[in-house]
Amino acid sequence: MSTAVNEKRPLGGKRKHSAIKPSRILIHLMLLVLVVVNIFPLYWMASFSLKTTPEIMGQEKVLNEETGKYVRLPANHVGLPRHWEWNNYPEAMKTANMGKLFLNSLIVSVFTILLTIIASFMATYAMTRLVWKGRKLMNKFFMLGLTIPIHAALIPVYLILKRIGLLTSTVEIIPGVLYLSHLSLIIPYAAFSLAMGILISVGFMGDIPYDLDEAAFLDGCGVWGIFFRVILPLMTPAISTLGIYTFLQCWNELLFATVYISDSAKFTLPVGIQQFFGQYTTDWGKIGAGLVIATAPTLIVYVLLSKKIQAGFMAGAVKG
Repeated sequence: MSTAVNEKRPLGGKRKHSAIKPSRILIHLMLLVLVVVNIFPLYWMASFSLKTTPEIMGQEKVLNEETGKYVRLPANHVGLPRHWEWNNYPEAMKTANMGKLFLNSLIVSVFTILLTIIASFMATYAMTRLVWKGRKLMNKFFMLGLTIPIHAALIPVYLILKRIGLLTSTVEIIPGVLYLSHLSLIIPYAAFSLAMGILISVGFMGDIPYDLDEAAFLDGCGVWGIFFRVILPLMTPAISTLGIYTFLQCWNELLFATVYISDSAKFTLPVGIQQFFGQYTTDWGKIGAGLVIATAPTLIVYVLLSKKIQAGFMAGAVKG
């Protein structure tokens, strides 16, 4: 005995077919264009790093078997390499001492992140958990830092650092790792990241119940005890968000690093790559390889942790 299957149909007895709207097609085309615009520089940099200078500049010649003469090939700026020059990477590592440059950039970035997180959390704690006259005005003062471009303070900061002797100092703070002259980059980077750090931290810290502060106070904790034992452990999401943001900001910074660091042994990656530019000749393939090496950490951090960054900003916005 056959059983009848009742199909659910919309009113009117006809099924609705989802039509592709022109507006949706236009949106997808625009998104596709944005994807290409953002990915193309990465492709160009990677292909650029695997070419020779003659190929890039249109100086490469090949023998024409029919005429027996050498013919100059056109410059290859965008296309894939005609001859894959993998040797550019080890040559770039050796010529510019990329290992030392990488270590210097890592040192500056790590200590900048630590200083930014500590200063941001302490300032946020004072302005959100402690009651004192002028705390709202002080918060507005810090937020003014978001409106000041970092490079607008290049000359004033340079004069301050020169007067206190950080620019030419050879004193070692951590032997062979951290020098006093590194502070000429760490302090400005952290100072200009402070406003965004406070903005991120306020949203997270404002959501922590004040009952925890009162309970800790009754248990004998003072201001510092409440901060380190109660508030700081609950700020882990903000730590990761602020740390990643600060790393992306200071890793590839060039202007401050060029002006404030004069000793080649303390150059960061963006400054060290400039060593490939000669007065008379320039090896563009090695420059491309150096750029790929310098950009790889930021790309890895962004690809692996981009969702965490976005979630952190959104969480801070909702909590605030």
